[in-house]
Amino acid sequence: MPRVTLDAILPGTTDTGAVFTRLADFAAYPKYTDAVREVTLTGIEDGQVASHWSVNFRSGVLCWSEHDRIDPVALTIDFTQVEGDFDRFDGSWRVTAAETGTRVRFTAAFDLGMPSLAAIIDPIACQALAESIGLILRGLFGEHITVAEPVTAAQGG
Repeated sequence: MPRVTLDAILPGTTDTGAVFTRLADFAAYPKYTDAVREVTLTGIEDGQVASHWSVNFRSGVLCWSEHDRIDPVALTIDFTQVEGDFDRFDGSWRVTAAETGTRVRFTAAFDLGMPSLAAIIDPIACQALAESIGLILRGLFGEHITVAEPVTAAQGG
């Protein structure tokens, strides 16, 4: 299954709580980046959120709904798609202190549901996902952030 891990460093930013608060405000994403068309939230209770996403992806639009578990103490967000354009899409966001600022790590595993084309499509999808996450992070936190080259695995368990 394809996997993507992307790290971003927000230099000089030491308030991990503030970074996490902005990251967890999904509904505001369209204000910060054109990569996200719309996010609506429902079912907010006890750190659980149902979010519904519409995101520009390459030359098309991907739509899905996910369950998000938001933990402001651990500074983590774990998500799992419950329906949408992927056969499977789940992962996490983690905010941690870094030597030069704050680190935001995005990890995800996905399955596009096209096994006969996976060898061709999965590497392209990994790259497109990493690019989209980079755009979202720069939109949320500014162009000055450092986004590392993503670690991707187009095939794997």
